[in-house]
Amino acid sequence: MKLRSAIDDLHDNTVEALDGSLRRLEYFGGLRSREKEKKRDGEYEHWGLSRVHGDLPAMKALAQTHRSLVSQILATPIRLLLQDIDTSSALAGVAPVDYMEKLQLQNPDLNLLPPAPGAGSARHLNSVLQALSALAKSRIRSATRRAS
Repeated sequence: MKLRSAIDDLHDNTVEALDGSLRRLEYFGGLRSREKEKKRDGEYEHWGLSRVHGDLPAMKALAQTHRSLVSQILATPIRLLLQDIDTSSALAGVAPVDYMEKLQLQNPDLNLLPPAPGAGSARHLNSVLQALSALAKSRIRSATRRAS
């Protein structure tokens, strides 16, 4: 059996199984704990990765991958992220507008940023999510006007 690093394992078995950058962001946000009784606030919880590689390597791999994912999203053109909304919302089984509302940092169960994000990352991500939400709503209004 070939030994693999925690980050390779995470990428090959988890990240690649999730379609859409926004869906991946949602997933990683869901792995971050907000309950202080369980672990320190903001630590990741991924039972399988921790079991195979240990807590510290798993936490490092999760944080590094999450940080990379946020950077990738912030560097992606809005038109491509709009297409991502369609994919991610369809896989989640909700309308694109509802999906975006969930991601707009309004959901207390999601922590979309990794620990110690880069300067301005929170504001940048929030503005990208707000723009995508507004564009998703705009598409609905445009489609309704065309249909009438």
